[in-house]
Amino acid sequence: MNYKDMNSVSTKESPKSTYPKTILSILASVGGLAVFLLLASTLLVTHPIGATIRGYFYDSGSTRRMDSVSDAVSESNHIVNQFEHKGNSNLTISEGHGNEVISQDRKEISDSGQIESEITKESSVATFNSSLDNVVDSDLLNYVSGCDLYHGKWIYDSTGPLYTSNSCPVLSPRQNCQGNGRPDKDYENWRWKPSQCELPRFDAKKFLELMRGKTLAFVGDSIARNQMESMMCILWQVEVPIKRVGRKMRRFYFKSTSTLIVRIWSSWLVHQTPEPFDFVPAGVMKVHLDIPDERLMEYITGFDVIVLSSGHWFAKPSVYILNNEIVGGQLWWPGPDRKMKINNIEAFGVSVETSLTAIATHPNYTGLTIVRSFSPDHYSGGAWNTGGLCMAKGPVSDGELVENGFTNVMHEKQVAGFKHAMKKRTNKSKLMLMDITEAFSYRHDGHPGPYKSPNPNRGRDGRPLGQDCLHWCMPGPVDTWNEMLLEILRRENPS
Repeated sequence: MNYKDMNSVSTKESPKSTYPKTILSILASVGGLAVFLLLASTLLVTHPIGATIRGYFYDSGSTRRMDSVSDAVSESNHIVNQFEHKGNSNLTISEGHGNEVISQDRKEISDSGQIESEITKESSVATFNSSLDNVVDSDLLNYVSGCDLYHGKWIYDSTGPLYTSNSCPVLSPRQNCQGNGRPDKDYENWRWKPSQCELPRFDAKKFLELMRGKTLAFVGDSIARNQMESMMCILWQVEVPIKRVGRKMRRFYFKSTSTLIVRIWSSWLVHQTPEPFDFVPAGVMKVHLDIPDERLMEYITGFDVIVLSSGHWFAKPSVYILNNEIVGGQLWWPGPDRKMKINNIEAFGVSVETSLTAIATHPNYTGLTIVRSFSPDHYSGGAWNTGGLCMAKGPVSDGELVENGFTNVMHEKQVAGFKHAMKKRTNKSKLMLMDITEAFSYRHDGHPGPYKSPNPNRGRDGRPLGQDCLHWCMPGPVDTWNEMLLEILRRENPS
């Protein structure tokens, strides 16, 4: 029997044998389709497909569309240089009890009747799509999140500062330029204008609302303290915080939004000790470049946002240790018979990578870390310890700008360390670079200079005091850093 005959037999027999089965199969198919449509409708209501697509092509704070993941990878590959890894990355992380300590601090205030209940922290950071995890750096973050905040110009704004030297009780005397007799005030009236967008004035109430129930930590040296005090001076105008001063941290609690702001002193962002080591006697600071600062790592899991900055202490007397071996020093070395393997600039780069890698690989840290780039100094005719001077009126123009070789190379090392750490990230935290170095290279006028003291011409030994061309007057240009910080937080948490 050929195929045609078989088909003929099958057709003739079908009315008796297969018709009932066909009806049942059709009914089953219709029922299955109905169930599928019901489930699909429910899924679309609870998880709209549009939101899912946006999750793949938008950053959490983005207002701009990425055409595809491959575009993001291409953009990143274009702007990320490959750096050779230097030094050893065998990091020692101190597993502390940051959450418990900070929660206990909140509870202690609550027990005294100043806070009604303990704070349940909410996550402040959205994570990138896994396709972008290994390619995103600070430049791409700027691209995804909106216009570049760090290229632009200074424009005069007669509106004036957000506070005065008389309205901030936490202003350090050395940064109180008006209180110390500085005669001019124009340095307070220049605002930073990005080339392609606006940088809004700081809105203290908006900041506290964005940080509701969260903790912000400023970690670093005296320049980090400079920024933290600027933040406190601004916020003080709308709410007086509850202040707690401890041996390891200074804490300010804003009751209206349960916002906690802390400062941790960390000169090098890595472990340091004055104890004797090998041929270096006690008293000389030993900086362990491959061990992160235990004070930061102890409390890190209690922080939602960290603003990290360092660099200037690498110009001070110290000895550098890497892999338990003395490898270099600054303003201290036993003599020409011993050869240094790295200088202070290279040591800075290693320390940046060490500290940021420890943060980016900590298994329990999920926050946002903002690295504020190297703050330029403007000493002329000498260094900080050799009689350098500074004083200018208004931001300098492009034609007047004098390149600072030390600032440039320190900035390069910092960015390289940042990018190395980005590539090693294993947790759900986010790293961002607040690159203020270029913009602030124009602000020779913003330093205290001789007005770091009410008596600038009379030191302890009767000679004129050295000038401060490193820190920033308050109010002054430093307040711009916190306007940038608020804009970053706003983009991370769009309303």
